[in-house]
Amino acid sequence: METTLNITTNLPDEIREPSTVADPVDQLLRRAAQYRLLRPHEELELAKRIERGDLRAKELLINSNLRLVVSIARRYQGLGLGMSDLVQEGMIGLIRAAEKFDWRKGFRFSTYATLWIRQAIQRGLDNTARTVRLPANVAQQTRKVDRVAADLAAKLERDPTAEEIAAETGFEPDEVERLRKLDSRPASLDARVGNEDSATLGELLDSNAPTPEDEVGRDDVERQIDLALGELPAEERAVINLRFGRHGEPPHTAAQTGRRLGVSTAEAQRLEQRALTRLARLDRVAALHEAA
Repeated sequence: METTLNITTNLPDEIREPSTVADPVDQLLRRAAQYRLLRPHEELELAKRIERGDLRAKELLINSNLRLVVSIARRYQGLGLGMSDLVQEGMIGLIRAAEKFDWRKGFRFSTYATLWIRQAIQRGLDNTARTVRLPANVAQQTRKVDRVAADLAAKLERDPTAEEIAAETGFEPDEVERLRKLDSRPASLDARVGNEDSATLGELLDSNAPTPEDEVGRDDVERQIDLALGELPAEERAVINLRFGRHGEPPHTAAQTGRRLGVSTAEAQRLEQRALTRLARLDRVAALHEAA
């Protein structure tokens, strides 16, 4: 039953070969049909084998979840990338999930992989959406500023000033301002709502992402998330819902969020940061993290 898959950060090589019969996505779906869905105990066994360096186990885990990539990619059609490109980005996330999955956490691989697939697709869309793609060094600087700003906001319980961020990053205050203006990316699923040990927003806000088998649905955790967001002011709650693509919305950039709410990009970013800071202090969110 097992068929070797060439593990790359793109579609398998045979999926990328020209075909007059079907497009790459159709070929991928036909390949996926060769693999049945894994039972929880089978995922567990494969994860343990992967941890020991078993590449065939990694290949089988990826092959058995190809349909998940297509299922999620379809939700992002019409946002700037064709379906084949969306699937290729999603494959990056699926492979990464197979490499990082920790079977000790007790949740299904499909739940965990959904977070990584969506993040990879969002990043691909982000790169496409930029009028001028940021050089790698500038993108790295914006991520550093974002990370420091989030840490300071959680620590200070308010938005940090450019001077405070500059003191932590080593940049000049005017450079901090410039980098923050450049950054209007869809929110990262890796962003944490508190300190380094707290849950990521992807873990808390993405629990309702569907899988082909409807294994990731609106459950009690999702209801708890809604209750937690319900404690935010209406404007901040609206920003979080738009930025993270909740309730049927696609993920929005800060600029798109600002336009939807009738505020500036900078104001949308400030509202988001305040919301994340509030969420970090909520007992309900802490309880969700403990239960994860």
